[in-house]
Amino acid sequence: MSTSTAIVVAGEGVVAAAPRGRRPRAPRRFRMQSRLAPLWLLSPAGIVISALIVAPIVFLIFTSFTDFDQRTLFTGEYEGVGLEQYARIFADPRFWQSALLTLLFTAALVAGSLVIGLGVAHLMTKLGTTMRYVVTIVLIFAWGMPNVASAQVWNWLFQPGYGVVNWMLAQLRVFGDTTSLSWWNSPALALLNIWMLVVWQAVPFIALTTYAAQTQIDGALVEAARIDGAGEWRIYFSVILTQLKPTILLITVLSIIWDFNVFNQIWLTTQGGPENATATLGVWAYLTAFNQFRIGTGAAIAVVTTAMLTIVSGFYIRSLLRSGEDL
Repeated sequence: MSTSTAIVVAGEGVVAAAPRGRRPRAPRRFRMQSRLAPLWLLSPAGIVISALIVAPIVFLIFTSFTDFDQRTLFTGEYEGVGLEQYARIFADPRFWQSALLTLLFTAALVAGSLVIGLGVAHLMTKLGTTMRYVVTIVLIFAWGMPNVASAQVWNWLFQPGYGVVNWMLAQLRVFGDTTSLSWWNSPALALLNIWMLVVWQAVPFIALTTYAAQTQIDGALVEAARIDGAGEWRIYFSVILTQLKPTILLITVLSIIWDFNVFNQIWLTTQGGPENATATLGVWAYLTAFNQFRIGTGAAIAVVTTAMLTIVSGFYIRSLLRSGEDL
């Protein structure tokens, strides 16, 4: 055969012929199994995600259109109310105060975490091997500390009467006698305290991530900038930060998501007080749903919070994609 190649099965002769240079097509059943193989491999994770994420979100959205309350928990009875829950929260001035607080507090947390994290990462590049290992271990311990434990330690550090921080501030003799200072009774001090706690826990991830990225920057770029007469500050802002832009964008997206949903640190320190001064949307949703047992209203707050977070994060994800980086 000049234009085809025979396929021979031992003892049975020629059973098929295929054009020269082309492989015979696999049976249709085999092709279907090959296409379904990725779905079978992904099915365990898909089932877990559906059960733990998709189903609760669907139920949350459904609940936000009902009058779920304490009565429903005991009798199972509820009624659909349409958009009544959303109209109620949008008409409540506390929602707008809480939303503004959440946005501003998130911006302050992200900015503080990034600035301090980038500073620590750059400092690590200047340290010797031993000190760099010491700083890395300290950062990992701070990062790995559970939120509940760190919040309780924080409460002890700033406790009026015997708190270590209050005692140290009193020894400086700059702020007067701060021994009995209660950080949680002042809205400004309470927010500052929570900000320090969250930033302290966020810095290790940012510092270690950006340090790893900074070590991958081509040293020739820095040397070229030095030859051209650039100072250390100019090199950092014009060369290093430019090369770190994709990493910083990704960290910013993650930080926005994490800081927007901060709950444990607030609840374990102030529970939204004093006078709801630290009640972000997450805390307000919890108080509404589980303290006041207006579960439908709390679900509506949670849905609006998720929508706001999606919109805010969308801008940074768009910038990340436009920069040409893969997620």
